Amino acid sequence: MPTTVEERWGQFFRWGPYGLLGVAAAIAAASADVFMDRTERVTAMALVAAALLLHVLWDRRCRRVVAATGWGPERPDGGPVLVPGAPGPASVVHFVLRTALAFALTWLNPFFAIYACVGYFDAVHLLPRRLAHAGLLATAVTMAGSQSGGLPPASLTQWLAFGGLFALNACLAMGFSHLATKDAEKAAERAATIAELGRANSRLEQALAENAALQAQLLLQAREAGIADERRRLAAEIHDTIAQGLTGVITQLQAAHATPDRERADAHLRRAADLARHSLGEARRSVRNLSPAALEHDALPEALRKTVAEWAERTGVDARFTVTGAEEPLHDEVAATLLRIAQEALSNAARHSGAARAGVTLSYMGDEVTLDVRDDGRGFDPLARPERGGDGGGFGLDGMRARAERLAGSVAVETAPGEGTAISARVPLGAP
Repeated sequence: MPTTVEERWGQFFRWGPYGLLGVAAAIAAASADVFMDRTERVTAMALVAAALLLHVLWDRRCRRVVAATGWGPERPDGGPVLVPGAPGPASVVHFVLRTALAFALTWLNPFFAIYACVGYFDAVHLLPRRLAHAGLLATAVTMAGSQSGGLPPASLTQWLAFGGLFALNACLAMGFSHLATKDAEKAAERAATIAELGRANSRLEQALAENAALQAQLLLQAREAGIADERRRLAAEIHDTIAQGLTGVITQLQAAHATPDRERADAHLRRAADLARHSLGEARRSVRNLSPAALEHDALPEALRKTVAEWAERTGVDARFTVTGAEEPLHDEVAATLLRIAQEALSNAARHSGAARAGVTLSYMGDEVTLDVRDDGRGFDPLARPERGGDGGGFGLDGMRARAERLAGSVAVETAPGEGTAISARVPLGAP
């Protein structure tokens, strides 16, 4: 059963002409004695048969078009199509033949105008736009002839009635055709808008799917980056705690083994044990991502002072610590980063510089804090030996720079063979 307006109109255009032809033939037969003689009756019967055959042939052609093209209720421009395959040469021929038959039948009997009125409904669907008005006017001629008393008009009065009725039919047909055209254009616009919205929704769904895939990829990359960053952090912490501690332990054990003085050897052994315990504690804190033990109870200046003093006592190097500027509270990560950089710089100085004196300066400079570590050792060529640590682990100067850059800071090195080394780390005061 048809469910939409377009489907109902399609059913009317298929079966309506049969019904109207049947009704018109029945009424014409009932009134034949009034309007037709015997010859006209036979002619009318032949014309009715011809009209019926015409519609049967047209209906078969329409069904072939539907089967061959998968015709549906929409035109290429988005509007409704109510006649399959229309408009085209075949539909024009069909309309012309049907209108001619309807005109001839109405000439024989005015009641055949019931059948002729179908031209008002399908002229715009069967004919191209430039011929649609002519088709409506031709139908209006047939209808006006019927309404004025039959064709041809037999008197002046009937001619005047025919002219007035033709004008009325033509105006009504043109007016309704114009309204129908406007409605069809609006329907086409609505259909085009709906189609565009459908395409936009499809594009939006595709974009959402792409965004979901991109988000999943970004999450995976972020996870991988987090894992890599945590590995680098742990590697740097291990280097700054276990590696440095083991180096100190080895140094103290070698000193204890080399000295014949039992008291001095015991002192070296105690320092080695203290260093081992301290390094173990620092390693555990690093794994848990905690601040260095030196910062647990002291602020950065005091922690640096104790670190420099312990390093000087252990290495025998004359080391001094200085604070300049007005001391300000620091974020835990800033303090931990500067302490680790100082420990690494002092460790490198002890292992490689052969320095007799060293100095550490912590400077508060408005919106940033600066740590400077200097020694009067042998220095090195930074172009020939970019990694001062020399341990092959890659966590000497590179590790210091990586720590500072995580806080939007930087590390600069000034050195030359025989001229000592100065390392300067700068970190924004408000950075986490």
